[in-house]
Amino acid sequence: MNLESPKTTVNKSPEEVFDFLSDVKNFEKLMPENISKFEVLDTDKFLFALKGMPEIVLKKKEVTAPNKIVLGAAGGKIDFSLVGHIEGIDSNTSHVQLVFNGDFNPMMAMMIKGPITKFIETLSTNIPSAI
Repeated sequence: MNLESPKTTVNKSPEEVFDFLSDVKNFEKLMPENISKFEVLDTDKFLFALKGMPEIVLKKKEVTAPNKIVLGAAGGKIDFSLVGHIEGIDSNTSHVQLVFNGDFNPMMAMMIKGPITKFIETLSTNIPSAI
């Protein structure tokens, strides 16, 4: 399953956006209002839970400054990644797009497609005001 957020324009340089997204504690500022738990576990790992959903642990898996950050599931039964693509428009403007990739059976994919789509759109929408 591959889901993409709309591209979001951020009035910051790609380096500033990359630095913000590289610090896992900043993801708390991007979370939707229905977050019930957020905890930084390590310099590259955090746990979060949305109301009515299980806890999810994300770990920084790959960084390519200043254009790409890959967060992946850290343990658990499902394997997925959340990739932040940062594209410089000029020295003070960037586009950011989040891409969710996961390998799910068709039934699971059908159940989580809506909530995951809404989740990554919320993260993406919150980036410009959080930085």
